[in-house]
Amino acid sequence: MSIYLDYNATTPIDPRVAKAMVPFLEEHFGNPSSAHSFGVTARKAVNKSREQVANLIGCATSELIFTSGGTESNNHALRGYAFANKNKGNHIITSTIEHPAILNVCDYLEKYGFEVTKIPVDSFGMVDPSDVEGAITPQTILISIMHANNEIGTIQPIRRISEIAHNNNIAVHCDAAQSLGKIHVNVNELGVDLLSIAGHKLYAPKGVGALFIRDGIILEKFMIGANQESARRAGTENILEIVGLGKAAEIAQAEIKQNMDHQKEMRDLLWKGIKHNFPDVKLNGHPVERLPNTLNISFPNLDEYVMLDVFTEIAASAGAACHSDDISISPVLEAIGVPLDYARGTIRFSTGRFTTKEEIDQTIEKLIGIIK
Repeated sequence: MSIYLDYNATTPIDPRVAKAMVPFLEEHFGNPSSAHSFGVTARKAVNKSREQVANLIGCATSELIFTSGGTESNNHALRGYAFANKNKGNHIITSTIEHPAILNVCDYLEKYGFEVTKIPVDSFGMVDPSDVEGAITPQTILISIMHANNEIGTIQPIRRISEIAHNNNIAVHCDAAQSLGKIHVNVNELGVDLLSIAGHKLYAPKGVGALFIRDGIILEKFMIGANQESARRAGTENILEIVGLGKAAEIAQAEIKQNMDHQKEMRDLLWKGIKHNFPDVKLNGHPVERLPNTLNISFPNLDEYVMLDVFTEIAASAGAACHSDDISISPVLEAIGVPLDYARGTIRFSTGRFTTKEEIDQTIEKLIGIIK
């Protein structure tokens, strides 16, 4: 049976989250827009969940809407802000290591007359705020930089970037799908105007997310229809999963310190064991400013068959995909300059709430057996 060390890809649903959802699967089926008791029960559940998520990120409940996930939140933030504010300018700044849910949206916006500057990163995957400042033009209306990278875990200097942006009357969006629940995330401390949340990275179900929209920020509607979500996101609310996201946020807020400590302990134990047995292994990402659960490493000169054996035994993620004689390297690894002979042997391990020491010990043993 494989050991699960791919929590950055998705998390299992916390049993406490599943338990909170059950009544809305079996009993409370009302439409939140209905005035009768069934609708009132559903509406109260949505309001409670909104408060739970808002408390986690430090915003007002009126500044939060529920979405179908991180991709929709990113789309709504970028497309919504760009089209609603195109009278102010047409320039957007992002980085080269953003998730495709950002980069592909930027490519889409370029087809509609927007210009996009993609800031490079250093060898640790860190954006230099001075590069962001240097890319600003009179036409810049939005800066979108992720809080933490999903592949290498590097945490970006969002607060400093926000200060630069606001000094130039520019809005800031932050994709926090990977950071929320792993490290402290507060929209006011970060200074951002828009922040995206993905439920399935937070021990909630897949198919639910949220978007923080700071009071005063205007977005073009992403979903058009009735007046749900304060007339900002049409469609009958997904009560079942919204309840799950709310409970997951409540747990994350209450247990953030112990979860950070546990995930870091498991990650560092794994790194110590691997480094001891494979001295030539390379650590990717910032050594300190990195998510406490993320370990992205590269083994030199591993062929694709060895990598396939690794992923048969251990649920983790690869940094390269091999197709016949062609090797496709992750854009993130390319951006930080990982050499090809290392990049093809890259594995991302990501620990989680349920990772055990026994699983870490078994992972080290399996790697020794497969690679050596």
